[in-house]
Amino acid sequence: MQEEASASSSGGAVLALALSQYLESNQEQFNLKDKKVLEIGAGTGLVSIVACILGAYVTATDLPEVLENLSYNISRNTQNMNMHKPEVRKLIWGEGLNEDFPVSTYHYDFILATDVVYHHTALDSLLATMVYFCKPGTVLLWANKFRFSTDYEFLEKLCNIFNVTILAEFPESNVKLLKATVREN
Repeated sequence: MQEEASASSSGGAVLALALSQYLESNQEQFNLKDKKVLEIGAGTGLVSIVACILGAYVTATDLPEVLENLSYNISRNTQNMNMHKPEVRKLIWGEGLNEDFPVSTYHYDFILATDVVYHHTALDSLLATMVYFCKPGTVLLWANKFRFSTDYEFLEKLCNIFNVTILAEFPESNVKLLKATVREN
């Protein structure tokens, strides 16, 4: 992972690149081959594309108005490759989770998220969505630029529910790459 490059810029693309590079560089620790991966707030789809190239069964999700561009990017960047075809689906945090992703059918090995803590009115819904999808054995990998006190408040709430570890940190840009898992009772 190139700390200088990641630390010198800001924004979702840099965070997606940081998580993508981390996944590629740490395949022994986070082997995505034949694993079920859900990306929440996929945006342009970079992390989903990388996860797919690393052999995962990927479901990339975002708001309805983003899906056309997301589908195009993923299809364009994974066509003619011998891999699992990624799926693109609508996901509105905290809404219709059990209807759209019933627990009996959907289980993910990894939940990936980059730059999702930005719309401060949606943070409780985001946390509820993370809790819904993270089951025992699921690993949540989250890259975030910590800009506001609400970012740290969200992290504190996450730490109250999950076991959270900092995998990488870039203090000069306030970027953290975190791993969270469900607490075993």
